[in-house]
Amino acid sequence: MVFPLFLNDVAGSEIIVIILVVLIFFGSKSIPGIAKTLGKTMYQIRNATAEVQNEIKKSGVDIKEDLNISNLINSKKEEILAPMDQVYSEIENTIHYSPNTTVSENSSEKEKVEDETKISKTTKKNLKK
Repeated sequence: MVFPLFLNDVAGSEIIVIILVVLIFFGSKSIPGIAKTLGKTMYQIRNATAEVQNEIKKSGVDIKEDLNISNLINSKKEEILAPMDQVYSEIENTIHYSPNTTVSENSSEKEKVEDETKISKTTKKNLKK
């Protein structure tokens, strides 16, 4: 297995040269302090990246709640289905039409049809909005 390393082209002898240079410039007494500072810095960087990731996740959840997509979909679905239901009921009425009705029954059916057309006009206006 090949693991990608930061210094994958550096051989063992080159690492020894780097360690000697660090010892010469910083001295043996200050290297533990430098390592400690480097460790603290890396710890702070990890914490900062974790906080940023958590904030991004929280903002995604907040955006999802703000958009309330499921409610929008349901309301649009109801707006679209209302005229279809009306057409379905009109087709059902046409199929089950009986010509033996009296005049008073015909007038009440006409009123129902007029009411349904008013409803369909209002739903069309609402869909345009």
